[in-house]
Order: sequence, then C-alpha cells, then structure tokens
Amino acid sequence: MNSDTSVNVLYVDDEVHNLNAFKASFRRKFNVFIANSAVEGRKVLEAEDIHVIVTDQRMPVTTGIEFLESIIPDFPDPIRILLTGYADINAVIDAINKGQVYRYIQKPWMEDDLRINIEKAFELYTLRKDNRDLTASLIVANEKLENLLRMGTDF
Repeated sequence: MNSDTSVNVLYVDDEVHNLNAFKASFRRKFNVFIANSAVEGRKVLEAEDIHVIVTDQRMPVTTGIEFLESIIPDFPDPIRILLTGYADINAVIDAINKGQVYRYIQKPWMEDDLRINIEKAFELYTLRKDNRDLTASLIVANEKLENLLRMGTDF
C-alpha cells in the first residue's frame, strides 16, 4: 500500500478497552476514528470521509450488522469489516446479505491479519471509486460524441 495515502478507518465498539487497543494498534498506519455506539459511528460518518468501517457485532441497542445495514443508503462507499467474539453462522449470513460486509473477523483479532484486511479493503474502495470516476468520464465523452454526430460534424 502506498504510504502517502491516508486511509480513514472508523472502528465502532461499545467496549472502551477495545476502542483504545484498536487506536493504539493502528493509529500509526491509518487515520483512526472511534465510536462507542452506532449513533456515534453515524456522527463520525457525517463529519469525515471514511474509507473502511470496522465494527463489533455484539453491541447494546444496535448490532454491528444493524448499524452497517442502516448506513448503506447514506454511506454506500465505505468497505465494511465485522468483528465478533462469537461464531454465529446466522450473523455471518446476515452480515454478508444485509450489511454488505467485505470481511468477517473473529475476536480477538490478530493485528497483522486485521491490518492486511483493512489495507485490502482500502484497495477495493479505491478500485470502486476509480471505476465510478472512469465510468462518469466515459459517459461525458460519449455524450459529446453523440452531440457532434447530431450536429453532423466530421471527425
């Protein structure tokens, strides 16, 4: 990964020691934003350009999957990673189907594994953004060509 690129990562977890551990582990590699609830996570998303979201599944009030599903209409672009200390196949299925989760990782996380997955998630984010930008440029170029053809201009 290019070290000149700033990756904005949001980590949502209701456990303060997990938030602190995540920030301490990854603050030198990424721009880390933390939130202790889904509500706080949404506030961060509204204020910052987040590329990757990492969220705990088991939180009071709103689960990680519910949080990820709820933000899709307003924040469809960030790549999502779900963390949990519980092996629940239904949560995995829901995460993929409802929350558009890129990776499902069990707690406690292995620092190198999580770092690599965040880097790969950012690569996917960048590829999707570049694809959207190129598609938009192609649409504009096609419209210009169609206008020239309509005007009967020779190439």
